[in-house]
Amino acid sequence: MPGFVLLVRERDDGDPTIRLGITVSKKVGNAVVRNRMKRRFRAIARELLHIRGLAGADHVLIGRPGGIERDFTLLRSEFEKALAKVAAGQAQSRPAR
Repeated sequence: MPGFVLLVRERDDGDPTIRLGITVSKKVGNAVVRNRMKRRFRAIARELLHIRGLAGADHVLIGRPGGIERDFTLLRSEFEKALAKVAAGQAQSRPAR
C-alpha cells in the first residue's frame, strides 16, 4: 500500500492551472511528523506535478500512516505511478472524435 492516496478532479473552468492540496490527519502522528510528511509531499509535487499532472485539475494528496517511514525515492516513484494511472484513466474516459 502506498504512503498516500491521490485524488484528482478536473475543474472544467477553463483555467489550465494545476492546483495541489495536501492533508495529513492526526492518525498519522504528532504535528512534527505530519509537517515532515507535508514537506516531503510538497517536494515531490514541486518536482513532478508540472510535468505529469493534469492541467486544469485539483490534485489532493492524503497522507497514510505508513508514508512517513518510506524512503523518499520510493515515495516519489509511487507518486509517478499514481499520476500515470490517473493520466491513463483520463485518456480512456475521453470520447473518441
